[in-house]
Amino acid sequence: QVQLVESGGGLVQAGGSLRLSCAASGTIFSINAMGWYRRIPGKQRELVASFTSGGSTNYADSVKGRFTISRDNANNTVYLQMNSLKPEDTAVYYCKARLNWRDTWGQGTQVTVSS
Repeated sequence: QVQLVESGGGLVQAGGSLRLSCAASGTIFSINAMGWYRRIPGKQRELVASFTSGGSTNYADSVKGRFTISRDNANNTVYLQMNSLKPEDTAVYYCKARLNWRDTWGQGTQVTVSS
């Protein structure tokens, strides 16, 4: 069974940094469109950053210049480096990828930014 496992969430003060990791495991034949989403309390889940199938990146306007998505293809892992965190970044962060031609979500990791 293929799955995505996130790690790296936690509590940080405003202005601080966190790095999220998401590793795909299982028997993987194809992996594409890895990315990060978040659900802010009271709002719908939204895109934070992602890779397109062509390898380019997309960022939400609210995180441009502060967050960086990167990946380790050899280990089927995607990262989200989050700098200059703000209280409004508080959310559950989810990893998403198309694994074996099927959209797959991780379980989510909580990020809390205190003011």
